[in-house]
Amino acid sequence: MFNAETFFKQRLTEHMKEMNRYLRYIFNQHLMIAMLFLISGLAYYYQQWLEGLTPDFPAALLIGAVFGLLASYSPVRTLLKEADMIFMLPLEPKLHRYFKLTIGYSFFTQLYLLILAAAALAPLFFAADLGEGFLSYLLVFLVLLVFKLWNLHMNWWMLKIRNVNIRRTEQTLRLVLNVGSFWLFLRGNLIAAAVLTVLFVVLLFVDYTITRKQGGLAWDLLIEKDQARMQAFYRIANQFADVPHLKTKVHKRQSIVNLFTRRVPFEQKHTYDYLFRITFVRGGDYFGLFLRLTILAGVIIYFIPNLWVQLAFALLFLYLTGFQLIGMWKHHRTIAWMDLYPVAGDTRKRALLSLLQQLAIIQAVLLSLVFLLRVDVVGFVLALVAGLAFGLGFVRMYVPKRLK
Repeated sequence: MFNAETFFKQRLTEHMKEMNRYLRYIFNQHLMIAMLFLISGLAYYYQQWLEGLTPDFPAALLIGAVFGLLASYSPVRTLLKEADMIFMLPLEPKLHRYFKLTIGYSFFTQLYLLILAAAALAPLFFAADLGEGFLSYLLVFLVLLVFKLWNLHMNWWMLKIRNVNIRRTEQTLRLVLNVGSFWLFLRGNLIAAAVLTVLFVVLLFVDYTITRKQGGLAWDLLIEKDQARMQAFYRIANQFADVPHLKTKVHKRQSIVNLFTRRVPFEQKHTYDYLFRITFVRGGDYFGLFLRLTILAGVIIYFIPNLWVQLAFALLFLYLTGFQLIGMWKHHRTIAWMDLYPVAGDTRKRALLSLLQQLAIIQAVLLSLVFLLRVDVVGFVLALVAGLAFGLGFVRMYVPKRLK
């Protein structure tokens, strides 16, 4: 006889084994030391920034936006597999308890984000004098937990709706209500915050009423969402170990592809030069990763006042970017055609090193330009020289050893 709780425990055990299989590789790498340095540096300058906080700074809006975003982002991990669309369909009426347990699991796995955000924003809350003490902030956090539970259930109900436009409209409206409620609550406008909360509860009942009329679960959508989150985790883990379950996603980006490949000669020895360039732009998330890390590094460098710490962060992000992009070496490992290319074996390694070197130079130049925005010519020169030297040394000395 089918038991929903036993089935959930079985799926959860399998899921935790799969996660732990790769987490031990991620947390054993020296990348964590670099991240610890990054967090420590940000915490130090965050404290200094708080000491000079002005009364007109919109602290309530910032905290409200963060809490509203965290409450709105409430995916439900159903732990479903592709075969469930066929084999579990007859058991759908008996899975009500199972999905309740997955909602509870999703809440507790996302709880750490709420705690980290609350801990990080607590000094800003007290520095801006938004409450009357610890109990005021604790009340805000408890309200955040309530909104998180509401959002989890609403997100689960909307997964029964196949119309993507309806889901996006509901998510947008829910986000606005979340942010607005927390912003007004932190400002002390309790009546206005209560009005938005009531509107949010009305939306909650509307979602529930609409989904009650649906015939059944959208199994394909549930599996698609769950698989997408696992693939995101696999892409991170793939930087540290081989992940056979990783499915690559291809992006078109034709104009950017043309920009990167138009100067590659149409010759046999440049086969891998062309391949790795289109892999960087279209394959996986390498191009997006490069942009995100570069923008994040630029923002941090711009707001940090100390020159030497700025240079340290510039070099740190050069390392983080280069380390992540090494994953392109294994991107095509399952394609047998590459073994049939009539080109010399060392051309593949040379092509990847050449691309990584060019990307390191581009990133070093972009980060050094941030110093010019601050009208810091000395910093620009130092960042450019140090960035180019570090990038070239990283690619020529560290990457070849890593590829082995």
